[in-house]
Amino acid sequence: MKIAILALQGAFVEHERMLRSLGVDTFEVRNKDDWQQPKDGLIIPGGESTTVVKLLHDLDLLTPIQREINEGLPVFGTCAGLILLAKQENGQAASRISTMDIDVCRNAYGRQLGSFRTVSSFEGIENDIPMTFIRAPYINQVYGEAEALATVNGHIVAARQGHQLVTAFHPELDEDVSVHKYFVDIIKKG
Repeated sequence: MKIAILALQGAFVEHERMLRSLGVDTFEVRNKDDWQQPKDGLIIPGGESTTVVKLLHDLDLLTPIQREINEGLPVFGTCAGLILLAKQENGQAASRISTMDIDVCRNAYGRQLGSFRTVSSFEGIENDIPMTFIRAPYINQVYGEAEALATVNGHIVAARQGHQLVTAFHPELDEDVSVHKYFVDIIKKG
C-alpha cells in the first residue's frame, strides 16, 4: 500500500510519520509529476485552505485530484483538508475540491488562541481518542451520503462518506494512530 500526501503546506511530515508507524509507504505530492505516481489513497493535511486552493490551481492539480476522488480514490482530509473536500460553506456552494456532502464553518474555533485539545469518542474506534484543534473548522451539517463520526461540544468534527474521511482536528499531532488506522482500513476494504 502506498498513500500520497499533499505536501504544499501543513503537517504532511507528521502524517508520513503516523503512516510509517503503521507500516504504510508514502510519497509527497508537490507537482503534477508526483501526482502521476501509483497510489492507494491521498491525505490532504491542514494549512491555509485559500492558499492551498490557489496552489492547486497554479500547479494544475485541483481537477486531477477531484477527478480521482470522484472515481473512488480514498481520501483523508484534516482541518484545511476538510474545508477543501466540503461541497458547501455556511450553506453556500464551495468551489474547491468539493467532493463531500458536508457544509463547513471555517475558522469556527477562532484564531490561534482559540486552539484547544480534548479527548472524545469517534464512531468505529473503540476507545476515546485525543483531538487537537488549531484554528479549526467544524461541520455545520452532513447530508446526502455523508455521516457524522465524532462531535465535540455539539459540533460535528469528523465525518465519512464512502471512501472519504475528514476531521476538523489534527490526529497527526498526537501519538494515537487510531484515525490513521481507520483510514488505512477504509483503503483495505476498498
